[in-house]
Amino acid sequence: MTLAVRSPANAWPQPRAVLTLLKPVTWFPPVWACLCGAVSSGVALGPNLALVIGGMVLAGPIVCGMSQAANDWCDRHVDAVNEPDRPIPSGRIPGRWGLWIALAFSVLALAWGAALGVWGFWATVAGVAAAWAYSAEPVRLKRSGWWGPGLVGLSYEGLPWFTGAAVLLQAAPRFEVVAIAGLYALGAHGIMTLNDFKALEGDRLHGVRSLPVVLGPEVAPRIACTVMALAQLLVVALLVIWGAPWHALAVLALLGGQILAMRVLLRDPKARAPWYNATGVLMYVSGMMVSAFALRGVI
Repeated sequence: MTLAVRSPANAWPQPRAVLTLLKPVTWFPPVWACLCGAVSSGVALGPNLALVIGGMVLAGPIVCGMSQAANDWCDRHVDAVNEPDRPIPSGRIPGRWGLWIALAFSVLALAWGAALGVWGFWATVAGVAAAWAYSAEPVRLKRSGWWGPGLVGLSYEGLPWFTGAAVLLQAAPRFEVVAIAGLYALGAHGIMTLNDFKALEGDRLHGVRSLPVVLGPEVAPRIACTVMALAQLLVVALLVIWGAPWHALAVLALLGGQILAMRVLLRDPKARAPWYNATGVLMYVSGMMVSAFALRGVI
């Protein structure tokens, strides 16, 4: 099944297909991380609500949506194997419209970031560059099971957190904010590894060396769980050192819940990865906001 057979190249994409291409369900992590960054900045949110909302829209619908369109365009041959009903391989996004949408959102992202100030602009440059480096040849970092998930974790959690704080401060966030954002970005490497299970067959066929492909479906999830847990243990330790023991205890309790969920996950990683993404990841992102409030209180 090819795009040429399903739709002529000059056909217009269906509006619903465009929305599906931008994948609204994926916008939550960067939007949430951006809000965490705003909270952790210590700046009053009420008088700066327009900047907060502007940063969240930039992180989610614009930059994340752009990254999804770029990834689906660059992955259209893989998706024809893994998920042929997606908008591009199914023909609902015909011709080269997937590429044009990704490029248009890239330009929109840069303009929107510039409107949020110098820090917003350069953070957006980094996010757009990361999205294309992940998906597009000749770089295509998603071929690596180590660099690919690391870049996505940075782009989904660390960079939006940094942006949310920097836009309000109009300056670089303090070390403590960057450290916590970096640790949650590191932990997100494990989340992205679990996400790779849904594309296992297509990745094998097209030479994408994700950790489930390279290490197998038994070892890869154990590494993912270890990375997630260790990153949060470091967050707990830092919060204790910085004088926020109650927040640290809350993050530790949330980690305990994740560990219980991880035990269920490891019984059948391929089948239970989507379940874990709806349970363990919820506790993970809850710990992010707890940590953001801790930073607000102790810095």
